[in-house]
Amino acid sequence: MTGSAATTSIPRAVVVTRDEPHDGPLSAHLRALGLEVLWWPVVHVAPAPEPGALQSALEQIERFDWVVFTSRHAVEPVTSRVPVPPQRTRIAAVGTATAAVLRARGWSATVVPDQASAESLLTELAAHIRPGTRVLFPASSRALPALATGLRQLGAEVVQVEAYRTVGNALDVDACRACIERAAVGAVTFTSPSCVEELEHALGSEHFERLLASSAPIVLGTTTGRALARRGFQAVLAEPATLAGLAATTYRQLLESRHA
Repeated sequence: MTGSAATTSIPRAVVVTRDEPHDGPLSAHLRALGLEVLWWPVVHVAPAPEPGALQSALEQIERFDWVVFTSRHAVEPVTSRVPVPPQRTRIAAVGTATAAVLRARGWSATVVPDQASAESLLTELAAHIRPGTRVLFPASSRALPALATGLRQLGAEVVQVEAYRTVGNALDVDACRACIERAAVGAVTFTSPSCVEELEHALGSEHFERLLASSAPIVLGTTTGRALARRGFQAVLAEPATLAGLAATTYRQLLESRHA
């Protein structure tokens, strides 16, 4: 479960909870900074088991004024079915990382907020929404209601369809708890509220609380930060809101903690 050897200046390791392989992008960014990685992928992103609603919506994509993406994981299910971006329909992305994935597939987002959060995206879209504006929202099976609710309050007609499914992933819980017992963890990275929820579920409340009482939680986005705040923990927000920014923020936080 461990990655590369730790540096002498920052001895404690960093937990990666997102769905990525051992050599995934966040792990690679952390190792490039000389940090040891503990690979605890508590979530797994899977295709929607019944993609009929998504397919039906995409067959009528030109009837929508906007398609809104709140995760890079929604990009592939949409663009694989609609490889040529619609001419009339405008695209919004929750942040620069999602926008970059869209560009790689030949799609261009015209609205991308500076802060990668549903609230920031809603604020940016507010100037473009009128009563009757039709919005397609390809979302996770665990999508929070804030964005769709906010758009509807602005007068939009929102069609939310499941584009992918976020499910829990089994961990070697005994090995994870042993790391917690040894106080071997310096920081825990979270990229979604689902990562928070599933790590707590996997470890159990007692070990989850012990982990975050002795290590720094670093989050990608304010929505994920609020998931920790509801559990009584104050998270450090990644700046910038990218995987590279998450790694750099983690590195800085560990340095500050060591010299505190």
